[in-house]
Amino acid sequence: MAEKDRYILAIDLGTSGPKVALITTHGEVVAHAFEENTVNYLPGGGAEQDPEQWWQTIKIAAKRALAEAAVPAARVIGVNCTTQWSGTVAVDAAGAPLADAIIWMDTRGARHIDSVAGGLVKIEGYGALKLMNWIRKTSGIPTRSGKDPIAHILFLKNERPEIYRAADKFLEPKDFINLRLTGKVASSADAIALHWVANIRDVNDVRYDDQLLRQMGVERGKLPDLRPVNSVLGPLLPAVAEELGLLPETPVVMGTPDVQSAAVGSGAVRDFEGHIYVGTSSWLTCHVPFKKTDIFHNMASLPAAIPGRYFIANEQETAGACLTFLRDNVLYHKDELLQEAALPDVYKIFDQIAARVPAGSDGVIFTPWLYGERSPVDDHTVRAALFNLSMRTTREQIIRAFFEGVAFNTRWLLGYVERFIGRRFDHLNFIGGGANSEVWCQIFADVCDRPIRQVKDPIHCNARGVAFLAAAALGEISYDQIGERTAVNQTFTPQAANRSIYDELFAAFVHIYKSNKALYAKLNAH
Repeated sequence: MAEKDRYILAIDLGTSGPKVALITTHGEVVAHAFEENTVNYLPGGGAEQDPEQWWQTIKIAAKRALAEAAVPAARVIGVNCTTQWSGTVAVDAAGAPLADAIIWMDTRGARHIDSVAGGLVKIEGYGALKLMNWIRKTSGIPTRSGKDPIAHILFLKNERPEIYRAADKFLEPKDFINLRLTGKVASSADAIALHWVANIRDVNDVRYDDQLLRQMGVERGKLPDLRPVNSVLGPLLPAVAEELGLLPETPVVMGTPDVQSAAVGSGAVRDFEGHIYVGTSSWLTCHVPFKKTDIFHNMASLPAAIPGRYFIANEQETAGACLTFLRDNVLYHKDELLQEAALPDVYKIFDQIAARVPAGSDGVIFTPWLYGERSPVDDHTVRAALFNLSMRTTREQIIRAFFEGVAFNTRWLLGYVERFIGRRFDHLNFIGGGANSEVWCQIFADVCDRPIRQVKDPIHCNARGVAFLAAAALGEISYDQIGERTAVNQTFTPQAANRSIYDELFAAFVHIYKSNKALYAKLNAH
């Protein structure tokens, strides 16, 4: 740390818990801390978290990071927050949560989307006129899986009406955290887009649309006012500043959802520069200079965290979560077979095992659809499977197949993203916890046939993204300088020897979905 460095306190609230880091305005992570949160899975597709737990664990992690860094409070010039996207916190007029937050994995609102989105003439299950209106104004449509905030709100309105009536506002997770930091209720175009009730045709003047609000049956007064993207929301509340050991005049920037902060933290900030993120979920995206929609593969241009810009929104529901599933539900499930008192660092062992298995896992294919899928297919009934097992299949091959299955899904998405932007990516920056795995970096390079650039400190990409955004909002750097301040550890080039193997298996991977989607729908309709 240099004596004249200035710092941003960056909060990254993921599904598993908050990572809080102190980061210089030029992108160096000098201290960080993590606290774990829990997810409550409920019957009928419910997934909720306690917003009070979010706030308490954020404060614990922030105090630990600040204590580790031991820098003067005057040199912490801003606070910025990024969080899981597509969640809903119902709060009363005092800002207190009325119930647990409904998070991005929750599908209980699906039937209510179907009830408001239909029509006499349907396309992909949507009324044709409604569909055209949504796409023209919002660039997208509410997913029929029920995982968007508008579906959460409709679920509350129809099935928990007492909460809907009592709610003063429905807030995205980052807007709830900002409320706790500043006492101010507000949102921004980048966060509110997945409500599908705002007109984003002019990315510099995004507003709620009265017609769309009436169509969805949601009162405008129950949604927060919109502030400009990456603007300063206000100073820290005095009590929060005192608890954290920061100055009360420390500015809090509007923040952004995790997909947008990752796009900045990846260093791929120029138009058409792509990145892959692998955390609990995954995506492959880039900034673009235009508004566009691909309804058939659930992708659209939505407002970015950088003012005046769009980015391609898409998502793979489970990526790193597949390895967690393998660890917790198969290999180290807590039953009579588990004798160890403590688990090893299993992810490093997964890497070691996968690295020594030949490409293709002897034809074993894993489909990573543990919680349905959003892109390139919007299908909440599809499920994961292991295909082509035989008597000679080993545990080692199954482990590598999990890595390859996530990469196959990314390749599936890659084709549609490149068609969307009208060009081929020269390379892809790789971020998120998955990018710490060198074997996964190489698998992505081989499967996708693109050079993969492993970004430095990939686990902190979201936090680094909002640190850069705060630095830009406060006049410390320009947006154009972000890419040059993002370091790359190494580049993994595709291995020609694996091309034919992965081409064949990828074709089989896509065929598995197309041949079985009707069966998935029948098995998992309820």
